Amino acid sequence: MADLKNMYKTIVKETFPDTMTITLGDQKLVYHKRTWELDGETKGLRYGENPDQPAALYQLAEGELTLGGITWRGPQHSIVSSLSEKQMIQAGKHPGKTNLTDVDNAANILQYLTDKPAALIIKHNNPCGAAWSDEGVATALEKAFWCDRIAAFGGAVVVNAPFTREAAELVAANYFEVVAAPSFEEGVVEILKSRKNLRIMELPGLAMLEELTKSAFLDIKCLADGGLVVQKSFQNRILKNTDFIPAQATDKNGTTFIARAPSAKEMDDLRFAWAVEAGVTSNSVIFARDGATTAIGTGEQDRVGCVELAIYKAYHKHEDVLAFKGLGLTLYELKEKAKTDAEMAKKLAEIEEQAKAEHGGLEGSVLISDGFFPFRDGVDVAMAEGVTAIGQPGGSLRDWEVIKAVNEHSPQVAMVFTGQRSFKH
Repeated sequence: MADLKNMYKTIVKETFPDTMTITLGDQKLVYHKRTWELDGETKGLRYGENPDQPAALYQLAEGELTLGGITWRGPQHSIVSSLSEKQMIQAGKHPGKTNLTDVDNAANILQYLTDKPAALIIKHNNPCGAAWSDEGVATALEKAFWCDRIAAFGGAVVVNAPFTREAAELVAANYFEVVAAPSFEEGVVEILKSRKNLRIMELPGLAMLEELTKSAFLDIKCLADGGLVVQKSFQNRILKNTDFIPAQATDKNGTTFIARAPSAKEMDDLRFAWAVEAGVTSNSVIFARDGATTAIGTGEQDRVGCVELAIYKAYHKHEDVLAFKGLGLTLYELKEKAKTDAEMAKKLAEIEEQAKAEHGGLEGSVLISDGFFPFRDGVDVAMAEGVTAIGQPGGSLRDWEVIKAVNEHSPQVAMVFTGQRSFKH
């Protein structure tokens, strides 16, 4: 049998044209294909989503688009698509599609987290950990890492402030595919280069992401039949705490239900979580506490199932953290040892009991949902884990029932509406 590893080493030559033009009525957008001179060769994307899918990266180079009075992003807003050899401080194996789309989705989220240093770890175009902190990038990155250190393996680290030595040491001690930052403090790149295959990108635009919130871009989705769906990109309407809408609704009998307003701390965490939600595959929910994600549920077909999945993951990730920090073992290594070692079996039972008592680290979290709750089941499941506040779009026929649920809980749980859905497919 042929060596299966060759499938990851064999690069399919791409033959896409150097330019691409999209014409909408009498307006034209001209894109140029991006290539890089690396190791004496001209290289484009390493490959697409899989090694047998050739791909090309195009940057918007010319043209402006005005539709329906909407301001669309122009060539000056390029961040990832304008990546140059100089900005590619270390190319590693040189980037493929998923490396760049991971960084891009991080920028998509970080545009709404410009108030303080923030860090994201992205894997398969979804955040597995996110945090922001007044204490700096290293603190934010550490909090993001411990949200889900298992999923972080091989992920992309993206921050919105200069990368520090402390942050670099965390990266160097673990396996990541990409680090992207607006700049790097002195001596940091040398630490990162200890990982020779790490792709290190200096993207100054990551320090100016707030500009992106003022405009939209032409979002193009491709259909399996070759067709296209074009749409205005998502724009987050929650840019400050006061943008949330008080949650209230009236049932068919005319009874109005009004939810408790979140505290200032809860509101900060809700805004943080809603920003992260902009980059999570739907259906999705996010648990967050103290400016960091505590659980992320992605891509489920039903709302309550998504909440249940996030909780399940949180419990097992929490068990893993307890095992790793306390015993230097992953949860799965501990479980294997527990099969034949009575002492390890005892340790495992203690860790499982502690995780259960601590609700998988979810207690005191807020919950954000990208779509409304069609029934109260999703919020009931979340509140059982100690959630103190919930944010959701609102607009369900049963909004009153969901508000009734949070009001009935002891202690009473807060709720606000976003007035906007945040689906991402």
